Amino acid sequence: MKILIVSHYFWPEQFRINDLAQALKQRGHDVSVLTGMPNYPGGKLFEGYSWWKKRHDDMDGIPVCRTPMFLRREGRGWQLALNYLSFVIFGSLLAPWYFRKQNFDVIFVYEPSPFTVAIPGMLMRRLKKVPMLFWVQDLWPESLTAAGAVNSPAILNAIGRMVRWIYRHCDRVLVQSQAFVKPAVRAGAVMKDTLYYPNWAESFYRPLSTSEIELQDITIPDGFRVMFAGNLGEAQALETIIAAAERLKHVPAIQWVIIGDGRRAGWMRQEVNRLNLTGTVSFFGSHRSELMPHFFAVADALLVTLKANEVFAQTIPSKVQTYMACAKPVVAALNGEGARVISEAGAGLAVPAGDDEALAEAVLTLYRMPVSEREDMGLSARAYYEREFERDMLVGRLEEWMKQLAEEHK
Repeated sequence: MKILIVSHYFWPEQFRINDLAQALKQRGHDVSVLTGMPNYPGGKLFEGYSWWKKRHDDMDGIPVCRTPMFLRREGRGWQLALNYLSFVIFGSLLAPWYFRKQNFDVIFVYEPSPFTVAIPGMLMRRLKKVPMLFWVQDLWPESLTAAGAVNSPAILNAIGRMVRWIYRHCDRVLVQSQAFVKPAVRAGAVMKDTLYYPNWAESFYRPLSTSEIELQDITIPDGFRVMFAGNLGEAQALETIIAAAERLKHVPAIQWVIIGDGRRAGWMRQEVNRLNLTGTVSFFGSHRSELMPHFFAVADALLVTLKANEVFAQTIPSKVQTYMACAKPVVAALNGEGARVISEAGAGLAVPAGDDEALAEAVLTLYRMPVSEREDMGLSARAYYEREFERDMLVGRLEEWMKQLAEEHK
């Protein structure tokens, strides 16, 4: 098949769509990508890129066409709005030109926010007369209010109308959580065309033996290592982590290891200094995805947190799959689907979102637990991952849906 992927984010930014594009190419499909200039999460262009340079790229033989876009910068609301809108405008203007000589069998749109990424895909769907699949990672407008980005009823109503319009122009809507199905249908998706399609972890996420670990000059503090990896943003309820760390600072053996970057990274560092937690909370910045299993291998527990919000409760944070794939116990402060998966898998301990006291108690429980019991949790996590989230199984499922859809539209 000839597949056009439309994504606001793409390599060298670190998102699951990179792995999906590679997997589809490895299965013999002709894959092309429409995306923007890489600037996530720091808000600055990656080295070697500019508004007008490197508009045509290549990732392991996959042609990547990039559009100019306003950068995220500090991630303020108006900056994100311009970032989202600029991709819609330039993507819609340039995609017909970039792909003027190409035909496609299907268009695949990846949406971890913004929802507007679908609009250039919809235009290409119309011009090329092919079906479009839309993989929803974040529900709009719900996630906007949950993150505090938009509160105006008038703006939310307008966004709701746009979301309905987008859903109505999708041939298939794929949702990353079973709990997304009903909200998506309420917002305009067609029930029979809305399918559960969870995230997975790239194949390099796996348990590593001691001899395989390569962290070069990176020195992780000794002790019981509770490791958080990923975006440091509003949704991640970082204040819950800080408060739990403060509660446990009398146990210096418990070390909180923070890997990642984002809008609230600066705030988090300031709080650690203000509360004199520098002896138990350490930051290691962002690293390429391939290095993360090496970090995870030296952790004693892997941490995931989300705000206490109905929308976030419907989400399975993608880090849950990567953690489970590495066979490590998970400690979580979140509600809903993510907590259900962790508990159902026997993968660790889950407490209510925002409850720093319960999170501290859960970490203390894991710290006092025999190593063999924590190892059993990790093995249970990996076994559940292989049953529910294994990469090749899920890519094969998507491939069949694409083939069926392409045949229906011939």
